[in-house]
Amino acid sequence: MWQTLRRDAAPSALLAAVLALLVGFSGPFLIIVHAAQSAGLSQGQLASWVWAVSIGSGAAGLWLSLRWKTPVIAAWSTPGAALLLAALPGVPYPEAVGAFLAAAAIVTLVGVSGLFDRLMALFPPALAAALLAGILFHFVGEVVAEATGHLGLVLAMAALFFIGRRWFPRWALLAAIAAGAALSAGELHAPAAASLHAVAAPLFTWPAWSWSAFVNLALPLALLALTSQFLPGMAVLRAFGYEVPARSPVTALGLASMLTAPFGGHGVTLAAIIAAICTGPEAHPDRSRRYVAGVFCGLIYIVMGVMGGALAALALALPKPLLVTAAGLALFGTLASSLGAALADAEHRESALLTFVVAASGVSFAGLGAPLWAMLAGGLLCRLLSPVKPAPEKAVEAPAR
Repeated sequence: MWQTLRRDAAPSALLAAVLALLVGFSGPFLIIVHAAQSAGLSQGQLASWVWAVSIGSGAAGLWLSLRWKTPVIAAWSTPGAALLLAALPGVPYPEAVGAFLAAAAIVTLVGVSGLFDRLMALFPPALAAALLAGILFHFVGEVVAEATGHLGLVLAMAALFFIGRRWFPRWALLAAIAAGAALSAGELHAPAAASLHAVAAPLFTWPAWSWSAFVNLALPLALLALTSQFLPGMAVLRAFGYEVPARSPVTALGLASMLTAPFGGHGVTLAAIIAAICTGPEAHPDRSRRYVAGVFCGLIYIVMGVMGGALAALALALPKPLLVTAAGLALFGTLASSLGAALADAEHRESALLTFVVAASGVSFAGLGAPLWAMLAGGLLCRLLSPVKPAPEKAVEAPAR
């Protein structure tokens, strides 16, 4: 195996892996940091969270890439992290860990049973996109709110981000973050030197059961993972001609999520956007050798997981306005594409719009959060407005003469 791997390795595959993880870490990592700060987690808990999702993504992606000779790129659930921005504050941490474990168990069950394709048909993609857009809307809007107190910083970061989207899209967010860090240099909190050299120490938390956390965290996390990560992730693989059965990555990544949940991991899923970097010809002209990019991604993920303590310390040194603006800009493209997908399907447009409005409202009623109410409202309206298909008519036999 190692001889084959050495033969198939190429600098282009390594470059694709590095680029994919730079894009993947620049925005989603800051979303996790923002969620951890909002929930009042300690630096140690944040470092363990980074360790869990990085090690889980790396180990599972590495195994799947070698198993199927396919560039299977794993990633933590970015929509799930965005959900936690609103849903995690106020939830006791052991109950949140229990919800992470329950969500992972649901995903694993869907994978083992082979129900993935059938379950996706029950919740139309337009409604899933609307749910994601509604969750993201508030956090992108926070950028505008932040501008009232830090106008120069927000305008500079946003201007560079949108200029970058035109001329250097892959580096736009990194450029905006670098500009924001330069403008906020006086507000940076220097991390302790020891923490920069610290290897991440995973912190085990015994999961606690809570019906409220299950409904408001576990169910939306599982749904977002399946619809917003696994579904487009499988579509990317198949678009480049890789016929990996959905059961394998869904099951493997669900199990990886279950193993890492007690250490703070909120879910390991298939990557979609960054996967396109490693599955295309940029990774290797020969499609059969692009799996090496997935192997490199897995190895780099593991290294980053080991460095989770240093990454957490550096991220916590960033001032809040910079963090909020960077997270909002990181979610801007996903919000735009989700809104477009939600409203593009004329058949489900009204139910998708209702799903978006309820999710964006942030309403909480009877102990249930907005994402679940959005799923229920949109799903019911979708069923109500769906045309009833007439039963096939039986052939009428001609009377005997």
